[in-house]
Amino acid sequence: MKLKQKTSLIAISALAYYLSSPAIASNSNQHANEAIKHADAAKTHGEAGHNKVLLEHAQESLTHAKAAEKEYAEAHQHMTESVKHLEEAIAHAKQGHADVATKHTTEALKHMRQAAAEK
Repeated sequence: MKLKQKTSLIAISALAYYLSSPAIASNSNQHANEAIKHADAAKTHGEAGHNKVLLEHAQESLTHAKAAEKEYAEAHQHMTESVKHLEEAIAHAKQGHADVATKHTTEALKHMRQAAAEK
């Protein structure tokens, strides 16, 4: 391979890597963003006393929070705490305790946002 071809190949590879990096970073935050979105919806519905909808959003948030927990390195502790609070929120929502479930969802949101800020 000629020097010009090697140089072009390296330049194209570097450009492809550079262009794909934001997409990779964006995908790694996708689960955290979804977890926050659903936890926020759970909190809103919990404050309104909509226990069934709170439960649905808390369960969806938990699914995304667990996926995000694996992606977060330094902020791992906050995502782990959010998972614990979401599990408590779900348990209380199943018992019809929307007020307690809402409190746990609020705590989960705090930890998710801290994790997202640290990442």
